[in-house]
Amino acid sequence: MASFKTSKKHHKHINNPFPSNPKTLPLIQGSLVFDPQTLPPHQVYDIGHDFQLNWSSSNGGSLSVCRKPNFSRSIWSTVPGRAFVSAAAADTEVQESRGSFLVKDTNIRLVCNHQTVEQIRVIQQTRSPALLIKGRVFTVKRGFAESGSLELVEKKLAAYAKYWMVFDQKNTNQVGFQVRFGRPNSVREQKFSPRSYGYRGFARKLRKLRVGWSGYFLRKRVVVAFPQEEENMVMKNASYLDFNRICLTYSSERSERFYGFGEQFTHMDLKGKRVPILVQEQGIGRGDQPITFAANLVSYRAGGDESTTYAPSPFYITSKMRSLYLEGYNYSVFDLTNDESVQIQMYGDKIEGRILNGNSPLELIERFTETIGRPQELPEWIISGAVVGLQGGTDVVRDIWDQLQSMETPISAFWLQDWVGQRKTVIGSQLWWNWEVDSIRYSGWRQMIEDLSAQKIKVMTYCNPCLAPMDEKKNVGRHLFEEAKKLDILVKDKNGGPYMVPNTAFDIGMLDFTHPKAAAWFKQILQAMVDDGVRGWMADFGEGLPVDACLYSGEDPITAHNRYPEIWARVNREFVEEWERSRPDESLVFFMRAGFRDSPKWASLFWEGDQMVSWQANDGIKSAVVGLLSSGISGYAFNHSDIGGYCAVSLPFFKYQRSEELLLRWMELNAFTTVFRTHEGNKPSCNSQFYSNQKTLSHFSRFAKIYKAWKFYRLQLVKEASEKGLPVCRHLFLHYPKDEHAHELRYEQFLVGSEILVAPVLDKGKEVVKVYFPQGESHVWKHVWTGKLHHKQGVETWVEAPLGYPAIFVKDGSKIGEMFLENLRDYNVL
Repeated sequence: MASFKTSKKHHKHINNPFPSNPKTLPLIQGSLVFDPQTLPPHQVYDIGHDFQLNWSSSNGGSLSVCRKPNFSRSIWSTVPGRAFVSAAAADTEVQESRGSFLVKDTNIRLVCNHQTVEQIRVIQQTRSPALLIKGRVFTVKRGFAESGSLELVEKKLAAYAKYWMVFDQKNTNQVGFQVRFGRPNSVREQKFSPRSYGYRGFARKLRKLRVGWSGYFLRKRVVVAFPQEEENMVMKNASYLDFNRICLTYSSERSERFYGFGEQFTHMDLKGKRVPILVQEQGIGRGDQPITFAANLVSYRAGGDESTTYAPSPFYITSKMRSLYLEGYNYSVFDLTNDESVQIQMYGDKIEGRILNGNSPLELIERFTETIGRPQELPEWIISGAVVGLQGGTDVVRDIWDQLQSMETPISAFWLQDWVGQRKTVIGSQLWWNWEVDSIRYSGWRQMIEDLSAQKIKVMTYCNPCLAPMDEKKNVGRHLFEEAKKLDILVKDKNGGPYMVPNTAFDIGMLDFTHPKAAAWFKQILQAMVDDGVRGWMADFGEGLPVDACLYSGEDPITAHNRYPEIWARVNREFVEEWERSRPDESLVFFMRAGFRDSPKWASLFWEGDQMVSWQANDGIKSAVVGLLSSGISGYAFNHSDIGGYCAVSLPFFKYQRSEELLLRWMELNAFTTVFRTHEGNKPSCNSQFYSNQKTLSHFSRFAKIYKAWKFYRLQLVKEASEKGLPVCRHLFLHYPKDEHAHELRYEQFLVGSEILVAPVLDKGKEVVKVYFPQGESHVWKHVWTGKLHHKQGVETWVEAPLGYPAIFVKDGSKIGEMFLENLRDYNVL
């Protein structure tokens, strides 16, 4: 993959608070050309033993893939008369600032937007027959569109290149595809602007071009010729521009909804959007105002936008039961802005992926995760009670523990992220990034762990793949940054030294896990941690590998950037498996925020990162629900958010502080997710905490018991996730794919498995919620607190939801529902 120009924006202190969208390659459209004498009007070709491709010359030519014997249902097809592969050469710049990345195209040099299909034939692969499609992509000089002459077609050629597209069966429910190109042969190198190929001013010519060509070739039964002698001459004399954009365009429908794409925080349905697949910081505000304005002002593009995410995935499922994912790790963009088509723009010189077959959303998730991998079953201890996030030291932990014990609060673990010590920075309280216990802050560390363990309560800590110099810290045992530097296992800059990456108020070095010594060295750090009795940790970060870094492996840092979170997860997973191998009765858990397509295979558990302590839609409590559900569709079966959110801001004109009401409502929400975990946030003193007063403490204890009341069902769902990849928390689309209204839901409600319906209160001051009861359900929904039955389907109903009594429903008469209600009574919370 061609290298990108990079520019650093870390140290710009005053920035545009309303940054414009980056200039990118727009939707590329072109025509499809074929020779009716070579390709028949209709032809069926086998792809392996279970799939077939249909070629039709009608309406300008198209392809359609289906699975036998369901020949009437297409799982992938092209737009008639339109090019389905195209390519471009462009100069690209990546602007980087503290884990945020902006990709923009600065100069479009060549676009081959038209396509010929010259041959379709079956080729014999090792296991089964595959299908090869050959032809050329090309661009033409101005004025060609109004010509109907073959001679002028040849004269007007500006550039062309050969392409090869292969379809092959991967398994009984997946078809693989790959597109590769020969080197472009330029008759004359041209500079293109978006207007010249974007088809705003050129749209009228394009329509003529499409109609004129298909009609011309059907009448004359000829094909564009590329004589070998001419090709050799052009190749000898041309100036070459290697393609670094590959586009695959295929059909969609106006009403088709697109779900997935990893952990998306703003939209469930991405139709009409451009979806970039790039791991990065999610941003502070992501469009919510005024915080996005403030974040962008003080740090370049720190606010993020509706598409920024820690954990994207090049995968989707549609409401029409179509599904596709890309292989590899190159940056890509899914352009869903056109009503009748999808265009994948891959930043690289090839594109590979798979088309999935399935009859329901649940089937398609199973098909996807059987290939990319599924999470391992969570140990029972992590989902048996609350994970209590605390900071402050040994005395604070013991004091809060006493208070929770007095209320008989079910506790799984204390998560102590400040075990390494804490320092004050401009953004609040931050940790010393040197992964060893601060024996002053946590005096009697091992004894505290032993005392908690005696009550079957675990201790969890924090680490990440970065290290900071410890020059300013007094009580340092091991100076891990210096150790890593001496071992030469840090990511390097272009000068060969450690790449010091700015991170909020201090710079850090990142571990280069492509170095053969790095993983083993870091596992020793984890080993020392668990030797003290620690049984879990947050494996933070992983999204910030600089795109101009130099790695030991020599691989392209642009590609490695998306792969790094998976490598980071794999190092942790390997350690867990190695440790557990000799301890069959014990188990470890780590949880992550950064991820990519295959991350669910490696990570124990995910959390959604740093939401604002707000009610807002793009980066507050509502976004936590969207992230939970979109990631679940994408294979992230186990996910949750920080109770109350994380990011607080205390500036003269911008204050975001966690209110008591927000905290209590977030407790109610998270009591119905995989893990029930608190976080004090980046500014603990500004935020309401679960231990702030008797009201918050009682509310927390009550909902920890409500969380425990459905543990029996949670265990079933965790097992199902490990076997099928299905998420614990589910969008209604997964179980009611024929209900159009259910498709429209974003954050308003969700399912736990298939048996519990949750409609959380997500707005300040509200005590009623609108609940939709989906069509096609064989059971009647029963309100947990009142017992009221809701018989009507396909209707919305206002339901009372005062504080402490969110709108929760179970299926009347189901065993799951009855057991849940019985447990609520036993815990005295009904």
